[in-house]
Amino acid sequence: MIDKEIDNIAEEENEELFEHYRIIVDKGQSLLRIDKFLANRIINASRSKIQNAADAGSILVNGKAVKSNYKIKPNDTISIVLTFPPRDVEIIPQDIPLNIVYEDDDIIIVNKKDGMVVHPGYGNFSGTLVNALTFHLKDIIEIKKGDIRPMLVHRIDKDTSGIMVVAKNEIALAKLSKDFFYRNIDRKYNALVWGDLEEDEGTITGNIGRNLKNRKVMDVFPPEGELGKHAITHYKVLERFRYVTLVECKLETGRTHQIRAHFKHIGHPLFNDKEYGGDKIIKGTTFSKYKQFVDNCFEMLPRQALHAKSLGFEHPRTKEKLFFDSELPKDFLSVLEKWKKYIF
Repeated sequence: MIDKEIDNIAEEENEELFEHYRIIVDKGQSLLRIDKFLANRIINASRSKIQNAADAGSILVNGKAVKSNYKIKPNDTISIVLTFPPRDVEIIPQDIPLNIVYEDDDIIIVNKKDGMVVHPGYGNFSGTLVNALTFHLKDIIEIKKGDIRPMLVHRIDKDTSGIMVVAKNEIALAKLSKDFFYRNIDRKYNALVWGDLEEDEGTITGNIGRNLKNRKVMDVFPPEGELGKHAITHYKVLERFRYVTLVECKLETGRTHQIRAHFKHIGHPLFNDKEYGGDKIIKGTTFSKYKQFVDNCFEMLPRQALHAKSLGFEHPRTKEKLFFDSELPKDFLSVLEKWKKYIF
């Protein structure tokens, strides 16, 4: 029996790019190497890809990591995290400036600017982060049709800025995919949300899935229900501006539009997030000067006020603990300064 959980399908707006399988071996199964067993049962999973997953510690049998030569037995419970399969998309290298924070033989850390789509897809076949990275790595990574090269394990929305990690080889990709799946990644975002949050710290819990009427946005469903996937966002207030609040968000899960959907769910949509209702005045006065002030802020920050501030993880090769932080972009900072002057 195969239970397939794709943590996020590789569409433009998804957060993570890997898939998880849970397999219970049949009672009549004869002894067989696990790499051969899995390659025969999982579509688009070559034996070498399975072996890379094993080398990364991404294959568990009855809760324990195994190597690719492990012989499966009847009733074994197999859990495997795989990097996402290639798609039929031609990657065109493009010389686009990038803010590369760190790079070695295994990974690249990029501070993505807002307005840049992460990878090619419907309506965005050029000008993406992947097009830029493919050009940057053109001399060291072979470009194959259908591969998301360089190797993505996660992404952030087009209009969200901030820190991302990219793998430069299969082993690094497999190990990072495993760490993302098992939530061994420390991710923090800064967001400006509408309203004055009652508590200085809190946790938002609620399944996230596609809105039943509008498939382009996500909705929050009861955590005990069958709709959506389990999602948890922890937040801490950084600064209050009476009508809006600057918060730090720590993700325990990485669902599509998680922060944006969760804060809308509790009545505090992100500032100028048009898809989630934050592009109009939610809190404040009825004075015309206030309306003009907010409109000016919208013009200065013509996107949702969300920035992937920091990322911490274990290096896939050296096991060193790495942490990367970033400054808020100028448009975000300028709006914060306007709110400070307006309130105080």
